[in-house]
Amino acid sequence: MKKIFNIILAVAAVAGFVACNEQYTTYEGKEYLMFSDTLSTNMVLADGTPFKVQVSSTVARNFDRTYAVEVVDKGSNAIEGLHYRLGSNTITIPAGKLSTEVEVYGNYENIEPTDSLGFTLKLVMNEQLKWDMYPNSDQTKVVMYRSCPFDINEWGGTEQDPKYCLLTSLLLYSYPGPNTSYQRLVKCYKHKSMENTIILDDLFYNGYDVLLTFEDNPAEPLLKMQADQVIGSEYTVFGIQHGDGRILATHSPRAEQASYYNACQKYAQLWVLMYVNDFSTTVGYVGYFYNILEWVSEEEADELMREGV
Repeated sequence: MKKIFNIILAVAAVAGFVACNEQYTTYEGKEYLMFSDTLSTNMVLADGTPFKVQVSSTVARNFDRTYAVEVVDKGSNAIEGLHYRLGSNTITIPAGKLSTEVEVYGNYENIEPTDSLGFTLKLVMNEQLKWDMYPNSDQTKVVMYRSCPFDINEWGGTEQDPKYCLLTSLLLYSYPGPNTSYQRLVKCYKHKSMENTIILDDLFYNGYDVLLTFEDNPAEPLLKMQADQVIGSEYTVFGIQHGDGRILATHSPRAEQASYYNACQKYAQLWVLMYVNDFSTTVGYVGYFYNILEWVSEEEADELMREGV
């Protein structure tokens, strides 16, 4: 009954520029055109609002620039005209600007709650506009999911009648501590006073609960983990103490490591930053770890318990 998830990391295509002595450095290199990310993950909303895929240029011009966009059928399981349509097959970067967007209209009625549909967009442009440093940046993989209504009661129950989720954790794979597996079956309770927040009982290690807050935004169903949550004991997990004895964690602040949930398929992706403080002073960062939480029925939870999870 275990679900399989492919971990795909979005790679930033455009490097940042550094400011020195309060004077901004201006890019003076060649002109290149690219998609801002090699992966674009989007929710398809019931009201028909399009989602947007960003295109960037390294140089602003004093005139409008128009380029064609085409769909690459190879490797796609989304069908143009059935599951989606492009707002236009061309894009225009206005004069003086560095970016524009491809508008995509998902067909909500033709996307099932369990679907994960994808297709590839490609920029049609002169070869000299392609950046050798990012050889595939003229293409991006667009993934679409159907958006479902959010109800906190489907994610957290009561102490008498909890919800259950299965944690599969690269954090536990790297730092198992007393755990014998990188998977844990976790009880989930609705927080009594914090809106859209659940308590995950002993999420990573026994004796340490974690709070997660769901943002009720269908277009951006993000998941938040408040800073400085204690998830374990240094000595129990590391066998040595570097700070005040507590292992702390929060959701990753990195844009490419966004934590989100899928209300249709009842799972969440949680990127965690793990670190150690000596009271108010940070001693060091342990690392960033990817975790998947899959909500399961009571019957599935019973089966997992019989399997020893």
